[in-house]
Amino acid sequence: MLDKHYDPIAVENGKYEKWVNEGYFTAGQDKSKPIFSLVIPPPNVTGKLHLGHVMDTIPDDIVARYKRMKGYDVLWVPGMDHAGIATQAKVEEKLRKQGISRYDLGREAFLKEAWKWKDEYAKTIHEQWAKLGLSVDYTRERFTLDEGLSNAVKHVFVTLYNEGLIYQGERIINWDPVLRTALSNIEVIHKDDEGEFFYFDYDVVGTDKKIVVATTRPETMFGDTAVFVNPKDKRYKDLVGKKVINPANGQALPLMADSYVDMSFGTGAMKCTPAHDPNDFALAKKYGFPLIKVLDETAHMNDLAGEYQGMDRYECRKALVEKIKAEGHLVKIEKIVHSVGHSERSDAVVEPMLSKQWFVRMKPLAEALLEQQKGPDKTEFIPHRFEAVLTRWMKEVEDWCISRQLWWGHRIPAYYNKKTGEVLVSETEPDMNLYTQDEDVLDTWFSSALWPFATMGWPDTTSPDYERYFPTSFLNTGYDIIFFWVSRMMFQSIHFTKEVPFKQVLIHGLIRDSQGRKMSKSLGNGIDPLDVIAKYGVDALRYFITTNSTPGMDMTYNEEKLASAEAYLNKIWNACRYVEGVVGEDFKTKELSKKGLSVLDAAILDRLEHTIKKVTAAMEKYQFGAASSALYDFVYDDFCSNYLEMSKIALSHGGEEAEVTKQVLYKVNKAIILMIYPYAPFVGEEMYLSLPEHQSSIMKESYPEF
Repeated sequence: MLDKHYDPIAVENGKYEKWVNEGYFTAGQDKSKPIFSLVIPPPNVTGKLHLGHVMDTIPDDIVARYKRMKGYDVLWVPGMDHAGIATQAKVEEKLRKQGISRYDLGREAFLKEAWKWKDEYAKTIHEQWAKLGLSVDYTRERFTLDEGLSNAVKHVFVTLYNEGLIYQGERIINWDPVLRTALSNIEVIHKDDEGEFFYFDYDVVGTDKKIVVATTRPETMFGDTAVFVNPKDKRYKDLVGKKVINPANGQALPLMADSYVDMSFGTGAMKCTPAHDPNDFALAKKYGFPLIKVLDETAHMNDLAGEYQGMDRYECRKALVEKIKAEGHLVKIEKIVHSVGHSERSDAVVEPMLSKQWFVRMKPLAEALLEQQKGPDKTEFIPHRFEAVLTRWMKEVEDWCISRQLWWGHRIPAYYNKKTGEVLVSETEPDMNLYTQDEDVLDTWFSSALWPFATMGWPDTTSPDYERYFPTSFLNTGYDIIFFWVSRMMFQSIHFTKEVPFKQVLIHGLIRDSQGRKMSKSLGNGIDPLDVIAKYGVDALRYFITTNSTPGMDMTYNEEKLASAEAYLNKIWNACRYVEGVVGEDFKTKELSKKGLSVLDAAILDRLEHTIKKVTAAMEKYQFGAASSALYDFVYDDFCSNYLEMSKIALSHGGEEAEVTKQVLYKVNKAIILMIYPYAPFVGEEMYLSLPEHQSSIMKESYPEF
């Protein structure tokens, strides 16, 4: 018999361990069943659970539990991401507090510290998965740096290199001067910072004229190769082709015309610094200019800055502006607010910098993805509009910088001959007496792009899991990483397996605070899910997260709705407790015949049929809010408010009429428990096990059929 009061903490205790030990989450036990497979969006081994993880995983768990009840052999692969730059930044921060840098330790000793960090946080993540009730198959757990994934990464790198789709080249990349590594676009956060627009006049050689150039970054003037104006700009028409004097170092620079220049921006004249600006880099390639770097990897000035060598970029800026002002070439300084890129991990201002890196040639891979999405075997996006986000990104995609100047990650399988410098790219390590390995590691997204198929045993295409469960059936993820993860999984899968990695992808939004703001440390508005669970229970959190959001739309955190979710579960608990008291412990189910039903009994069974039909249809479309609404209305309006009360009359009459009512009460009550269970598995299991005629777990039950 259920306790008088629903206590979420007591209900949740011990159940998860039993489910895992009994093997209820383990796939492949009955291979006659149809297949449903999915992989967890792997959390980074950098920190504790947040509400974003809850949104990433609870819909997956609802789907997995629902599909098992519908008779599927469900494989849900768990795992974690080594999260290269994120983890390295955390480990370096920890070491800094001890007065140690990674360079003091050296690569091998630093990696030992990183593995210790991983082991500690992997333990925390496992505890969090258990707390959330995630029904993942632990027998198949993976990590992006495990041996199988590492072999897959090497195979992909070498194959793409041999196909001419990976190359080494000099490009302008995002550079973090604190972590001293290249960054991907997703690792750069743009903030509106206060800054200054500096207007300098440049003497035009051979004339008494001057041309005014505006810049936000005077310290890069030592790397300037030209000044550009628009050919349609009448102000400068007679000066094009002449030389102008750079006020930073006195060098004569050509004054050139190119339609790229925006006449309305600044003064309409712009300096060209090819090694420190991506647009200037493109102009330099067009006109054959030298690429002059004036900053080192820590954003300090190099020897080309003359007297400013060794100064921090901002110190140099201040001193240089003072010098130019003293020499009479400063026109004005304008205060501005502009968007500035910051490193997501170190918060350093990112420096666009020319650097030799490894790149993936994206155009052929993107074209193959776009072609695949035109055919019948495409990935279905839910909501459909997000396919346009993918398509637009793939049409405009640039080559992908995949190398990172880090130590934690997949080291690039490129080796340099010590004598000749010749590059050897190989899956197997050559004679290291003759070769040295590239120092860089790969961007984290390079390995996570292989997640759906590498976790199944690929590149061994005879792997039982790969043969049975790939392509996966379903992925649930946020709209903010369509570009960075979803697209990469898709083009890598299409290229290497000739199939899409998942048949359907459900896109969710972000969870925002009660004022609609994104949750962040800086705002101090984050919500700790463990605090929520301690107050309301995990089932209420699961129910709130999945029933108060619409696919693809952001949702607002609302504590009142959490309290309502707990109250709703309590309502079902009380109804179940009442039904148990009515039917008794010795109750045995019997077949119901239409002839024996009262009008009231027939009506509630008819409503139940309609509810099962509506809930099932919505669950099949992953419309968890619609499914829960249909069940909620039935529980409150039809069952609790109506049938439970009116059935007391039939029960009071006794005899056959009362026995039929007990059968109906039991049938309806059990169906409600089975339908709420995917949302609220802990309380679902507790209520189910209190029923007469139960099996060892609700996980052995089938979903109600209409």
